[in-house]
Amino acid sequence: MKYDFTSIIDRKGKDASAYDSVGKYKWGMEPDLPEEGFDFIPLWVADMNFPTCPAITRRIIERAEHPLFGYFNYSDEYYQSIINWRRAGGYHRDLTEKNIGYENGVHGFLSSAVEVLTKPGDNILLHSPVYVGFKEDVEGLGRKSVYSPLVLDSEGVWRMDYEDMDRKIKENNIKVVIFCTPHNPSGRVWTMPELEKAAEVFESNNVSVLSDEIWADLVFDGHEHIPFQCVNEWTRNHTAAAYAPSKTFNLAGLIGSYHIIYDEELNKAITRHGEKTHYNEMNVLSMHALAGAYSEEGREWTDELIQVLEGNARWAYEYITKNFPGVETTMSEGTYMLFLDCSKYCAEKGRSIEDVIKSGWRVGVGWQDGRLFEGPCHIRLNLASPRSRLEEAFRRMGEYVFI
Repeated sequence: MKYDFTSIIDRKGKDASAYDSVGKYKWGMEPDLPEEGFDFIPLWVADMNFPTCPAITRRIIERAEHPLFGYFNYSDEYYQSIINWRRAGGYHRDLTEKNIGYENGVHGFLSSAVEVLTKPGDNILLHSPVYVGFKEDVEGLGRKSVYSPLVLDSEGVWRMDYEDMDRKIKENNIKVVIFCTPHNPSGRVWTMPELEKAAEVFESNNVSVLSDEIWADLVFDGHEHIPFQCVNEWTRNHTAAAYAPSKTFNLAGLIGSYHIIYDEELNKAITRHGEKTHYNEMNVLSMHALAGAYSEEGREWTDELIQVLEGNARWAYEYITKNFPGVETTMSEGTYMLFLDCSKYCAEKGRSIEDVIKSGWRVGVGWQDGRLFEGPCHIRLNLASPRSRLEEAFRRMGEYVFI
């Protein structure tokens, strides 16, 4: 490959939450420090242990060499980079600057949208397993989470339960749905027929859809990300979608998400709410980083990254299936997350999921408690690391954990 996805880069002491917050319990979900003799392998925080695309660092360095960092305007290049990148996926063909708005992260976007579209005490529909941050966003704003569980079919594929979604919306007087596509933590990439059925449920109940599409670029071979706004005319006018280069290019520390909203009034309402605090403002280096990411070299780099991530996911899925009896998972279709169901293993061995998780932490396997994601006996794994690090982590799982 042209780009580096094999080097093990020391991130300790370099402002990396995945390393430097371990054992400190700032969030209350950090892994414990490993026992003496084991180094820590980060498989929890959803960022990558690969160096980012060189086009990004070049753009940041070039801008940093100019010695002034005062107030600035969003450049035409910023908007055009987003337009070109999103159009290249085959959708958003008529996307223009007026449909795009800056957001200080997907959480900031969701917070603004939830406050615009609901009032305290209202219920909001989400799918479970659920990204833990969605739950925190909803409940931190005084709203209530209502879950419609995804269901594993006979072929081990996560599916939406449309009847349950419709019933939950009606029973709970729900007006807003938070939709995740591709889905974290299951790794599902929804097909057009699935999205059309979901749209039918939402339209029949007159709900607004907040669609988190931050994983849109990380889709594996044989699958396609279809923006929910591009399903039909109704979804176009009733969906507010969030995107970012952060997952694709490992830029979360720079902050720099954006929304796409086609309905003019909804766009104005959400944008105005975000602007009221004067906090929802991009920094100039983030703007240049996005332009570097959403470039021809960025596309080339992303294509190689996807090959690496899919290879890691396939390797991990097959390894677990072959070597860890009672531990079940599905092959991801996108993202770089894997969701392990340890229910059968724990029942057979008489162990609790907490004991399993902590036994991994003791030997430096830095995985994440799946109960945070509404998985009762689950673990979430981040596979965005050099293969050699994954191989060592899985070796430790077999020797010290799943025994």
